[in-house]
Amino acid sequence: MDIQQVLKLADDLAFTKTGKHLSSLQETILTGVWSSQKYGEIATTCNCTEEHVKKVASEIWQLLSEALGEPVNKSNFKSTLKRLHISIVSSTVEKNSVQIGSVNVCGDTSHSPKTPKDRSPSPSETTKSPIRQDLRDAPDIASSFYDRTSELATLQQWIIQERCRTVAILGISGIGKTNLALHLLPQVQHQFEFVIWRSLGTSPTLQTTLKSLIKFLSNLPETELPASTDELLSLLMEKVRSHRCLIILDDVQTILSSGQIAGNYRPEYQNYCTLFKLIGETCHNSCLILNSWEPPREIVALSRENSRCHSLQVGGLGAAASEILREKGLLDEDKWECLINTYRGNPLWLKIVAFAIQELFSSRVAEFLKYDMLFLGEELKAILQQQFDRLSELEKQVMCCIANEIDAVAISQIIEKVQISPPELFDALQSLGRRGLIEKLEAGDRSLFSLSPVVRQYAKIDRE
Repeated sequence: MDIQQVLKLADDLAFTKTGKHLSSLQETILTGVWSSQKYGEIATTCNCTEEHVKKVASEIWQLLSEALGEPVNKSNFKSTLKRLHISIVSSTVEKNSVQIGSVNVCGDTSHSPKTPKDRSPSPSETTKSPIRQDLRDAPDIASSFYDRTSELATLQQWIIQERCRTVAILGISGIGKTNLALHLLPQVQHQFEFVIWRSLGTSPTLQTTLKSLIKFLSNLPETELPASTDELLSLLMEKVRSHRCLIILDDVQTILSSGQIAGNYRPEYQNYCTLFKLIGETCHNSCLILNSWEPPREIVALSRENSRCHSLQVGGLGAAASEILREKGLLDEDKWECLINTYRGNPLWLKIVAFAIQELFSSRVAEFLKYDMLFLGEELKAILQQQFDRLSELEKQVMCCIANEIDAVAISQIIEKVQISPPELFDALQSLGRRGLIEKLEAGDRSLFSLSPVVRQYAKIDRE
C-alpha cells in the first residue's frame, strides 16, 4: 500500500464525513506519520510550529475516528488504514461498497470534485461489481507479514478453484493464523458478493452469531429476524445458497471445551455443530473459513469425507523467520538458524525471545546461546498455559511421558510407561496432533513422537 493510496482513502473518508477534502497540511501530516516521522520533523517540513502540527493532527484523528467508528491516533493510523485497504482491495472489480464503522467507502468517485492527477487510483476505483463487506471484527493487520506463499496458494486453490464450502485454518497460538486469513482476503474476495468477518472471542451464542450474519447478509433489522435458532439457520442457508458469501469466524476455540479431547463443544455451544455441518454438507457456492487452535469434530469428519472441506495446519516459518530477527535488530546472523529451530519458527515465540535478547544481551544472539538453556519467560509461559489448560488428563499424561524422554518415542513405549490401552493412546495422540502440540517422525517402519523444545520445557514445568 503506497502513500498515494493512503491519502486517497483518508481523503474519501474526510469527504464522506464532512463534505470537504483534506488540506495540503493535513496530507503532509498523514504522509509524515505514515513514514514514522515525529511531529517536530513534520513541523520542520511544513515550516510551522510543532504545536500547530499537533493541533491539526488531533483534528484529523478525531475526524477519522468518527468516520470509522473506532479510535484512530498516531500510533494505530498505519494499521487501521492497512485494514481498511484490505477490506476494499480487489484486482478485478470496479465498484465496491465497504461497510466499516459508520461509513460506506464507495469506489465511485466520479462525482468527487477533487481527484488529483498525481495520485494512483485506489483499488475501489477499479472494481466491476459490488462487494459488500463487514470487517468490523477483523483485527489490525500486523505491520509485517512473513513468507506464507505456499499456504496462501493452497488456500486460494481450495477457495477459488475447488470452491470449498468450509476451510479450517488451524495452529498453535502465535503461529499466524489470523494474519494469514487477513492477507488471504484481497486475493479471494473478488469471487464473492458478501464478505463478513466475525470473532467468536467473546463466546457468543449460536443465535447471536446467526443474527449478526443475517442482519448483514439480508440488511434486515433485528426486530424482523425470526426468534428460533432453527429458523435463523434456515434463513442463513437460504442466503448462502442464493449469494456467494465468504464468512470468516475467528477464535473458534472459545466455543470448544477444555479438559476433553480436542474438538468437543462446551455444553452451551453444542448447537454450533449444526451450523458447521449444514454449511459443509449442503450444496452452495459460499465458503466458511474457521480460524482455531483446534478443529471442531465436525470439521475433522467433513475434511475426511468431503472433497469440498479442507483443513490447513499452519506450521512455523522456517528460513523466512530470519526477517523477524532482522527487524528486531539482532546480531550474529550465523546463529539465527539455531534460534529459529529451537522456537520452531513460531512468529510470536521468536518475537518474545528476540525482545529478551535485546534487553539482556544488547541484541547479541551468540552471547544468549552461550547459556545453553531454553528461555520461556513469563509472557510465553502464559501463552502456553492457555494451550495446556485445554488438555484432557490423558493428554497431559502422554505429554509428560514424551517430555521426559530425550529421544522421540514409539507408541509401544508410551503404552508401557503410561499404562493405558492402545485405543485411549490413539485418541490422545490424534488430539494432540490436531492441537499442533506434538511432532511425528518416521523411522523406518515405525512412527515416533516428540515435542518441540519449547513445548517439552513447558510440559515439564506444568507437571511440577
